[in-house]
Amino acid sequence: MDTLRGHDVANDQDDFDYADDAAIDAPLTVVSDERRMQVRAYNYWASLLGDRTLPSIEDLSPDQLEDFGPHSVLLDFSTGLDNPAIVYLGSALRQECEIDGSISYINDVPARSLLSRLTDHYLQIIANAAPIGFEAEFVNQRDAEILYRGILMPFSSDDETIDFVFGVINWKELASRDERQALELEVSAALCSIMPAPTNVPVWADGPAGGDTVDDAVDAAPLPPSAAPSAPMPVASLDEEPLDLSGMESPTDDAPLADWLALARDGADQFRTSEARSHAALYRAIGLAYDFALVAQARPDDYAELLADCGIKVQARSPMTAIIKLVFGAGYDKTRITEYATVLDHGRALGLGVGMLADHLSNYAGGLKALVRDERALRRAEAPPRPDKRETARNAMKAAAAIDPQALATDTDGLAIVVARREADGSLALVAQLPEGSDLAQRVMLAAAR
Repeated sequence: MDTLRGHDVANDQDDFDYADDAAIDAPLTVVSDERRMQVRAYNYWASLLGDRTLPSIEDLSPDQLEDFGPHSVLLDFSTGLDNPAIVYLGSALRQECEIDGSISYINDVPARSLLSRLTDHYLQIIANAAPIGFEAEFVNQRDAEILYRGILMPFSSDDETIDFVFGVINWKELASRDERQALELEVSAALCSIMPAPTNVPVWADGPAGGDTVDDAVDAAPLPPSAAPSAPMPVASLDEEPLDLSGMESPTDDAPLADWLALARDGADQFRTSEARSHAALYRAIGLAYDFALVAQARPDDYAELLADCGIKVQARSPMTAIIKLVFGAGYDKTRITEYATVLDHGRALGLGVGMLADHLSNYAGGLKALVRDERALRRAEAPPRPDKRETARNAMKAAAAIDPQALATDTDGLAIVVARREADGSLALVAQLPEGSDLAQRVMLAAAR
């Protein structure tokens, strides 16, 4: 029932749509985008990888991930593989599993809930040391049939051991069998009542082939609105000419800043709506965003007004993020926003002028992905080394003042978890106490009892 598969990062192209090759043969009543959530989660994991073997758990903040944080769970394996601790549980997963109070360990998960399915998968990620995707269907605690897809991703506290696993799961609940049968009967009755389409219908209404007609009657029902063909969209492929934006005339130097933004947004829209997204179209769109950024830098008041109108705030550590959100939309994929902002920072560091960034991207060895990779490597090399948190903590405990044992707070059973230091005379001094009832204190007590 379950299928496990990893993700091929090497074949991930610049911002191309991923095919939704769902392996579950779901009824038409289910329309889902779980695969997209898996891909977004994987891209986030990969963005934290850097030059490490495994992403650092210190870089992960599930509660700040608005996109898929509510559908996520973070497992801590530092106390053992058999019963990992649940460090974080997203609100959507908590609601689906009908968990009202606190929950500390995987063994505490309600039976037949969606979280209980994780035990079928998380041990495989320890063995593979790589993200694992999975999908399956089951009947949950409410006797509802659930289709779910998810991905488990490894994290480490020391870049060697997988001691944390971050999971993102999405799901759909199928309509009951009786509801599906009733709906099928209604659809069949509706189709039977539809009159045949008229003959001699012009193929192009008043368009290019105005004289051509359909010779044979069409005895089928018309497509529903959701399946009706949309207006033709501009198409480009990697083997053909790129999208033609040459007709989009650049604003003059004294044109309003809003005109530069409109031009950049047109470039982004043409890239997004093309059926075959080419690198040239993407690079041109990013180049137009860069041109807008250069003009915005010279007109701070107009720029501030545009930001206020769109409800976007500038981040001091990444000012180009606001530019990308203005051009591509604040709801655009967060991983792509970060990548495009990195490209704009690169162009500004090189001092590229208006109209130069698109050609620079096209000529960069490896394209956008390689440029982003190189920029991140450069930033890591220039960044000051991070302090060793473990060494800092140990030094703090060595220098801490001793605590009077009488002042220690204990739980109802008279127990307390403390840190002791060996003094020069061989005696032990109590220097710190773990908060009573904390998850860490509970894990320490369990580990000590084994």
